[in-house]
Amino acid sequence: MKDALAERGKVLIEALPYIQEFHGSIMVVKIGGHAMVSDPTLEKVVRDIILLHYVGIKVVVVHGGGPEISEKMEKMGKKPEFISGLRITDKETLEIVEMVLDGIVNSKIVSMFMRNGGKAVGLSGRDGTLVIARKKPPKKVRMGDEEKEVDLGFVGETDSVNPEILKLLLDNGFIPVVSPIAIDKEGNRLNLNADIVAGELASALHAKRLIMLTDVPGILRKTSDRTSVISRMKTVELESLVTSGVLDGGMIPKAQSCLIALKGGVEKAHILDGSKEHALLLELFTDEGVGTMVEP
Repeated sequence: MKDALAERGKVLIEALPYIQEFHGSIMVVKIGGHAMVSDPTLEKVVRDIILLHYVGIKVVVVHGGGPEISEKMEKMGKKPEFISGLRITDKETLEIVEMVLDGIVNSKIVSMFMRNGGKAVGLSGRDGTLVIARKKPPKKVRMGDEEKEVDLGFVGETDSVNPEILKLLLDNGFIPVVSPIAIDKEGNRLNLNADIVAGELASALHAKRLIMLTDVPGILRKTSDRTSVISRMKTVELESLVTSGVLDGGMIPKAQSCLIALKGGVEKAHILDGSKEHALLLELFTDEGVGTMVEP
């Protein structure tokens, strides 16, 4: 028993310099993957974020809801379609996306924070003109021997970010929980990729860290080997993986998000397995970490 208590003490002492370094700083945490699908796992992540809050770290949470959206679409007779990790979004799909992200997922996360002693506020990119977007241009894709342009529909990309509403909430002790629905300059609603939104917000807030919680333990040397995690890498290395096509599917926007954040002044970006218990705390407060850390 004494040995176990002593070990706990060592863990806390190891965390001390990191707590001192991070106190008063801003971090953006993107919740996705298994952390979103499993309520017990999501609640553990929420508790970890509340701990960050109480040691003096200002946290902004960004969430997607891809699996939930796809499930709802299939129940309504619509087949989800993706191009390079981006959901093709017609008008009916946009309504489903809004219903799931704002009406179900965002509300659930906020409720979990409140239930566990956190002061959370749910909002989307369109609130307080947080994110002004523009419609994404058609995506070029190769179909057999031909290259064709595919219209993604009501899918947007960031035009500008106004983080004032987030700063106001953070300065008053709230944890903002942001869904990636935004508007363009004409007031049209657009669905944005939550990973990219997280990177853009981290950059605009001059956050100290961007943390991406996903389905994999980090950037892998071999995509088929979950033990081949690259624990530390430079921006130029990540750029090379993106441009060479080594990364695919949903990992592409996650890598792009990290690059956006780092080029915008964020010190470091992390990609972690959101289903691993206390992955967020282990990555931030221990010497070894548990995922991939990307630095300039």
